[in-house]
Amino acid sequence: MSRPTVAQLRAFRALAGHLHFGDAAAALRMSQPALSGAVAALEDALGARLVERTTRKVLLTPAGERVARRAEAVLAELDRLVEEVRAVRGVLVGPLRVGVIPTVAPYLLPLVLPRLAKEFPDLELSVHEEQTGHIVAELLAGRLDVVLLALPVPASGVTELPLYDEDFVLVAPAGFELGATGVAREALNDLDVILLNEGHCLRDQALDVCREVGARAAAATYATSLATLVQLVSGGLGVTLVPETALPVETRRAPNLGLHRFAAPAPFRRIGLGFRSTSPRADEFEELAASLRAAVAESGVAPGIRPA
Repeated sequence: MSRPTVAQLRAFRALAGHLHFGDAAAALRMSQPALSGAVAALEDALGARLVERTTRKVLLTPAGERVARRAEAVLAELDRLVEEVRAVRGVLVGPLRVGVIPTVAPYLLPLVLPRLAKEFPDLELSVHEEQTGHIVAELLAGRLDVVLLALPVPASGVTELPLYDEDFVLVAPAGFELGATGVAREALNDLDVILLNEGHCLRDQALDVCREVGARAAAATYATSLATLVQLVSGGLGVTLVPETALPVETRRAPNLGLHRFAAPAPFRRIGLGFRSTSPRADEFEELAASLRAAVAESGVAPGIRPA
């Protein structure tokens, strides 16, 4: 009996997680035939059928369920071995897999990537943009090293390093009369607040602000991105809450907008870096967080952005 390869185990772990060849192949960024071949080779190596193929999905056999559990443990130990070796090679040297949420990536990355390239020239950065639930799951599974997201992290086993706080700004169609000074949160009671679709943590944060004052979000209109959300506001469909870092990018693309800051204390979100609490690279990630904070500070901090 030959021994399974790491590639075969990774392919089978993905299939066991998705129970669908197409979805598993997409997650691994490989072709479906290549995934099928890797799983078949693993079955040949072990001399056992691991999956039952139906017309609609994949089921694990009893042997497959056992292999899936063991493969997860083996790959986790392998990832830990790689991390420990990297830790003794130097600070932020070699590959670093970073997960970033969509309401942070396009606004923070242009500020921090030039500094990281200069400060850590041997760092091989790869960025994966997904919603919070996905990148946290990938982090805990060992497929990402760190994540950049809004805190707190909705899972245990993740160490948080706060980076900065940023206020929410009320974005409304031009001509809305909301007063010359800071807007009271209670003003949301009289407005139609439009939100991102479910799955975006920014949606949940906006809903929390609305609930604090008893306001209700408009039920009929949702968007998949901040860019679309701001365009809907520009078209007069309602108002929304936009984080400070997104304002320069998103409001430049949409005409007929009014920006209204809240009276103190303004609603805000905290952006931070998260990593597995068991990672041996904690000291490296502390240095990474310090570099990110410095990059944000040097970029010309807006009034609504503060060190966390």
